[in-house]
Amino acid sequence: MSGLPRKQWHARVSTALEGLRSRATSRVRSVRRRAPAGGSGVTTGRMRRAYLRALGMGAVTLLGAWLGLLAVGSLGTTSPVGPVDTHMSLKPSLEGGTTVDVAPLGALQLRSHQGPMRLDVDIQRLDQERASALVDHPERLEGLDDEIVSDVRAGAGNVLLRSGLAAAAGACALGLVVYRRPRRALAAGGLALLLFAVSSGTAYATWNPESVLEPRYSGLLASAPSVVGNARSIATEFDVYQRELARLVTNVTKLYDTASTLPAYSPDPSTTRVLHISDVHLNPAAWHIVGSLVEQYDIDVIVDTGDTMDHGTPPENGFLAPIRELGAPYVWVRGNHDSKSTQDAVGKLGRHVHVLDEGATVDVAGLRLAGWGDPQFTPDRSVDAAGDDVEIADGRRLATALRAQRAAGNPVDIALGHNPELAKQTDGVVPLALAGHTHQRSNEVLPKGTRLMVEGTTGGGGLRAVEGDEPQKVQASVLYLDSETHRLQAWDEVALGGLGLSKAEVSRHLPGDARPGTTPSESPGAVPESSDSSPSSSDPE
Repeated sequence: MSGLPRKQWHARVSTALEGLRSRATSRVRSVRRRAPAGGSGVTTGRMRRAYLRALGMGAVTLLGAWLGLLAVGSLGTTSPVGPVDTHMSLKPSLEGGTTVDVAPLGALQLRSHQGPMRLDVDIQRLDQERASALVDHPERLEGLDDEIVSDVRAGAGNVLLRSGLAAAAGACALGLVVYRRPRRALAAGGLALLLFAVSSGTAYATWNPESVLEPRYSGLLASAPSVVGNARSIATEFDVYQRELARLVTNVTKLYDTASTLPAYSPDPSTTRVLHISDVHLNPAAWHIVGSLVEQYDIDVIVDTGDTMDHGTPPENGFLAPIRELGAPYVWVRGNHDSKSTQDAVGKLGRHVHVLDEGATVDVAGLRLAGWGDPQFTPDRSVDAAGDDVEIADGRRLATALRAQRAAGNPVDIALGHNPELAKQTDGVVPLALAGHTHQRSNEVLPKGTRLMVEGTTGGGGLRAVEGDEPQKVQASVLYLDSETHRLQAWDEVALGGLGLSKAEVSRHLPGDARPGTTPSESPGAVPESSDSSPSSSDPE
């Protein structure tokens, strides 16, 4: 204060205090202007921002993990599996499952698991050194199944590790680009690892080793059912996973060792093969397909459940001539597009062609079959259908004839009818009933234990194939029956692309009572009690 008059000093202090008071007042007013009117508004705004941040983090994590799997995880890993080198990779998928690509022969699709990831296994090449070692030292085949399972487990572990790191890296990279903060990027990577672990756990929890017994083939493999073994050995002889996988690899080795030439299909002497066709509808290409299936599968008997014709007129009867050259006995029942003239013409084709009607039976390929022709003849829309009542009435007459056969000590193994409603009336009297008519394949076990198998259209719908937007598939089924018990062991569903298409698929199926480690029942009335699919409600002309 020295050197300044008292009044000047007081003036300067007052001015400084007034400045501080003014700045404090302005800050308070500024805060009040920014603050909402009530405390609840502040809470709601904070919650909304928190939700948006969480959603943004989730989106960044999912997108980054997906990009990481595509960019890095799809590179997979090369792993030896027995005598072949494979490339395994994980890819995002809504359905899961496993795809085994056997280039250039085709692919197998397995419903091995569910979840957002699909395992792709590409068989790249045959290792000549390892294959030669197996040929030179056959004793090594004894432990091949365990070796293959170990190889697959090791390869799958490597793929999981690489894919998990790829998902985390992708999420981290995208998080760094979006947020520009290392902490946020690391959080996205950690969340991606957690999601990947949950997805892997889902796949593990839903893993179905029996899926290898019901593969879906495509490409040239559709013509080589022997790649997965014969029906009897699949149903009764070996472990579900290890031995089946070993046989798959061993047979693929043989395929490559013969310069990708498909091996001849060696029939099992204890299995009777039945080719079920239906609804050819005047498609001449169907006879070439049937003849090829007879040769490839070494078919013992062909069963046709009707609608071979379109209108049942006498000029159409010339279409039946190729039946004589199909290479296997032929059993036929009349459909609603087949007339009595058609039936007479089929009956005149030779001693290897059998027409079944009104409960008549025939013994062929060690099986006893009985059938009843369709009571309705509706070749076009000008004829009104009588409905299901007449089908049910004739189906009951067929069931009565079957009971009489059983009482006489000659039980029937397979009942035939064109319309499924007719065939259903044989429930409990025979173990297996075959039908057609709907142009859609279905398979069910009826309440009293009879399995009803409805075939699609082997003629691809005939001329009707050009009516829709897409052609109907050409369908047929190969049934494998035990030669002693005459019970169904397995069946292959064959589906070919329709008019103008060349895609081919074969899928293997097992009845509920034919699982590895068991034998088909030998009791006269025993049949599977599990349904594989629901019946179709489609009802074409």
